[in-house]
Amino acid sequence: MKYFRIISFVEGLSYLIILCVTFGLISRDYVFPLGAGHGALFILYLILSLQASHKQKWSIITWLLIFLASIVPFAFIVVDTFLKREILKDEAAQTNT
Repeated sequence: MKYFRIISFVEGLSYLIILCVTFGLISRDYVFPLGAGHGALFILYLILSLQASHKQKWSIITWLLIFLASIVPFAFIVVDTFLKREILKDEAAQTNT
């Protein structure tokens, strides 16, 4: 879960960097390496979100919202907050058992 949280944050940042290229804030010379990196992170995000969804027993709606957040700029911050709460909830449940 912690690994998914890290990948989620990095994937969100890479998406913002890609948008900076689109708006001309970063040179278009970097499109291929940035795009390839973002693509790899996106696929990893998708795989890890499915694993986390299965492990945490999230509903399909929760998973869809997590997935859709990967295509909305700055939504990774909301996902990060959600994942942080889930991690804290898991840690609390482990200490109670």
